[in-house]
Amino acid sequence: MTFIWPAMLLTLVLVPLLVAVYLRLLRWRQARLGPLAILHGGSVRRVRVRRHLPPAFTLGGLTLLFVGLARPEAPISLPHIEGTVILAFDVSNSMLADDLEPTRLEAAKAAARAFVDDQPAVIRIGVVAFGGGGLVVQPPTNEREAILAAIDRLTPQGGTSIGEGIFTSLNALSDKPLALDAAVLESGVRPPQLDDFPSAVVVLLTDGENTQSPDPLEVAQLAAEAGVRIYPVGVGSVEGTVLALDGFRILTQLNEVTLQEIADATNGVYYHAEDEQALREIYQDIELQMTVRGETMEITSIFAGGSMLLLLTGAGLALFWFGRVP
Repeated sequence: MTFIWPAMLLTLVLVPLLVAVYLRLLRWRQARLGPLAILHGGSVRRVRVRRHLPPAFTLGGLTLLFVGLARPEAPISLPHIEGTVILAFDVSNSMLADDLEPTRLEAAKAAARAFVDDQPAVIRIGVVAFGGGGLVVQPPTNEREAILAAIDRLTPQGGTSIGEGIFTSLNALSDKPLALDAAVLESGVRPPQLDDFPSAVVVLLTDGENTQSPDPLEVAQLAAEAGVRIYPVGVGSVEGTVLALDGFRILTQLNEVTLQEIADATNGVYYHAEDEQALREIYQDIELQMTVRGETMEITSIFAGGSMLLLLTGAGLALFWFGRVP
């Protein structure tokens, strides 16, 4: 236990002084009244015990009051819902498909905005965009306006590298820049600059059509080593749709197998968003980590309450037994 105003503990020197004054008053009373000092109804032992109880409660109350004046603090472990969520958006051209209205990307953005609005202030949220490469659009922050503005800036372009999306999300979580090393990915060993993030979640919004390296499962294994859970959200339909792009007609389909494997590797959960409403409901199921964190809390009120209780008890006993306040 620590104290905000430790100098006020000097008031505790009054406690032994009060005890000395009380003992002196007892001796003076006994010397003045002689044998009559102990004859106040009931047995001698009962009178002696009752005589000292009210002053004892009063002294205990004053002692707690003096300690409370120093504003004590104590470390208390409290559970908190906290952590960091990275919203990783696939912004490849296949996200222009309209099997989710108005498009896959716009439906994902609308659901993400609702998710951001529902989160408590203790949750930090970052935004990552990935296509052929990855980009941290918004580092993790508690500023909701900045997060929503970052989501609004997302536009589709290029191919799809889910591995880049996961790796960029790890970079967004880390305070140190991470390098994408093929040898490290193949070994599955976590690089030393990648810390543990047990309260971090990556929400991977994609249609699962991976067209470029690195292997998303190898990068997902790095995330698992760091304690990061990935919740892949499959955006689109398994049957797929035909997308007209630059004069070409391309069939784009949801690849659920890869996304399910990523979820399994990181202890996450795979969700399939068949429409915008389902996508909104998915966000409500994402579980953030409950952690227990030690905090230093001022406990002056506890000492003040205990002091008042003892003082009132002493006063009540004195009035009940002797008809006066000690």
